[in-house]
Amino acid sequence: MAQKSVMLEVREITLAIELIELGARLQLLEAETTLSRDRLTRLYKEVKGESPPKGMLPFSTDWFTTWQPNIHASLFYNIYRFMSQRGGCATIHSIVKAYRLYLEHVRLHLDEPVLSLTRAWTLVRFFDSGMLQTTPCTRCRGHFVAHAHDPHQGFVCGLCAPPSRAGKTRKAADAHGGGTQAAVGKLSAAAAEALPGGAEASA
Repeated sequence: MAQKSVMLEVREITLAIELIELGARLQLLEAETTLSRDRLTRLYKEVKGESPPKGMLPFSTDWFTTWQPNIHASLFYNIYRFMSQRGGCATIHSIVKAYRLYLEHVRLHLDEPVLSLTRAWTLVRFFDSGMLQTTPCTRCRGHFVAHAHDPHQGFVCGLCAPPSRAGKTRKAADAHGGGTQAAVGKLSAAAAEALPGGAEASA
């Protein structure tokens, strides 16, 4: 019995270290492990060489529906949805794997990540609580993050129709958005096929 508890503790410490390395806030660590706050704080200092940042976690769904964050949030969530449906692992491990793939995609297309791990984790919680949903774009057919129960008839995503106020950021989207748009579309289709009932389940 003692050996089992030691093994569990090792797994939790390993998970905590991985989350810290990816930029997790202390509140996320407390929610996903059973390690004490004091121990997590000391572990954070060992890994990062500094004290964990203070302050509240993001709590508004609105951030995820603004133009650039919406593109990144949609990319991450489609990866996460695919991983959680096909990977057969716990939610936090699906989040970590999906976030690593998100970072890899963004860097591959010479872009900067907009979504932090903590925001990605919060995004999943918003979906689980029914506050957010995915809505299909009528042009590219990719599924994008939207407020739950918002009307989706005629919805056009921010990649197909960037706002004029985007300015220089819009030029970056024009230059690199094609890869992200294709990724969102492919992941949306793959995730839909993994749902009970196939693609019809996501309609």
